[in-house]
Amino acid sequence: MKEEASTVPQPEKEPLITVLTVCYNSEATLARTIASVLAQSYERVEYIIVDGASEDRTLEIAASYEAAFREKGYIYRIVSEKDAGMYDALNHGVRLASGELIGQINSDDWYEPNALTAVAETYRETEFDYFWADLRIIKASGNTVKKAKISRFATTRHWNHPTTFIRAEVYKAHPYSLLSMYDDFELILRLRREGYRPAIRNEVLANFCFGGQSTQKSLRHAMQRVGYRRRNYKKNGYGFLYTVDSFVMEMAKYILG
Repeated sequence: MKEEASTVPQPEKEPLITVLTVCYNSEATLARTIASVLAQSYERVEYIIVDGASEDRTLEIAASYEAAFREKGYIYRIVSEKDAGMYDALNHGVRLASGELIGQINSDDWYEPNALTAVAETYRETEFDYFWADLRIIKASGNTVKKAKISRFATTRHWNHPTTFIRAEVYKAHPYSLLSMYDDFELILRLRREGYRPAIRNEVLANFCFGGQSTQKSLRHAMQRVGYRRRNYKKNGYGFLYTVDSFVMEMAKYILG
């Protein structure tokens, strides 16, 4: 008698998740970032380090983890070449990525161990096009948590780049514009304008070290950031109210720190 095929549904294969780290002369902090990817509880991971031809020990540190990634079964790639800045390097990394989902963690930030598992769980539940979650901000004055939220008002107050993951098909079709330090949020504005599906998770998935261009405390830098934000909003069809909001945000950061 011929046996009938089993009708028990088979679990779908977990998506491969690609993580990108762009770096340049990052010997002081890169090891912690790499270790946080290696420590993930998720099984299907591709990790690509895109180095801008560093002149310190960055490449040596990255290479020292090759055996550990191989032992864990993660795909691990290191590429090093001159680039035109962070977002040019990220565009290169996105083109190289094999994963169904792509995220990016800076070389001085790090993931929580369950970060990629949480992303995959949310993806199964929502089939999002782009995603972000809560972020822990590390400051000398004390750590804070920036909550993720999908708001009718398009603002960086509720969005966190280090916890952002984008479906590869969408990411590859929407490279960074290479216009300013706010190319990351400009991409989110584009995806929002074009009707792609967002999702969030109110769980801390990454840690962000406060500092860098986006937090430089001077009136000149604050006004420069207002200009960047204004251009991004204008490019994506947002009105004058968003420029006013950008000014208020930057003045608050300047005055309150």
